[in-house]
Amino acid sequence: MVSVYLASPLGFADSTRHFMEHLIERLDPHVEVSNPWDDKRFEQEFARIAEIDSRAEAHAALAKINTELGRSNAEAIRDADGLVAILDGVDVDSGTAAEIGYAFGLGKRCYGVRTDFRLAGDNAGSIVNLQVQYFIEASGGSIQTAIEGLLAELQVWLTNSPVQ
Repeated sequence: MVSVYLASPLGFADSTRHFMEHLIERLDPHVEVSNPWDDKRFEQEFARIAEIDSRAEAHAALAKINTELGRSNAEAIRDADGLVAILDGVDVDSGTAAEIGYAFGLGKRCYGVRTDFRLAGDNAGSIVNLQVQYFIEASGGSIQTAIEGLLAELQVWLTNSPVQ
């Protein structure tokens, strides 16, 4: 089955986790989803760090976790066949934008979904940041405004993809 890495900031807030779960449920019948928010290895460590009085010690511990999470996410992007990115917000989340650029650089197919109706492009010719949009479209993917459009685009890719 074709796998996609889900690039999104949706795990940061309780208010957006439901949408992330809904999207994964919709994607699951079509592709294998690699969701970095499923990585719970450091939950206890984060709780322990919150109790550390020494700012320097807490920062050092967080830096180690950050490095491991970044490495793990990069590996998951390398292992995936493509990438699906959530582009909602006043601007595309910086981590999501970085993941799109990395996936594009690796030659991965990228897709975006933006359900947010606010204007976020650099000008009237772009839906989001022009570089993010370029990477998605130049990869052979597209930006959709609804999950249904994303699923339709993924189905075209899967039908024509040698990766199965």
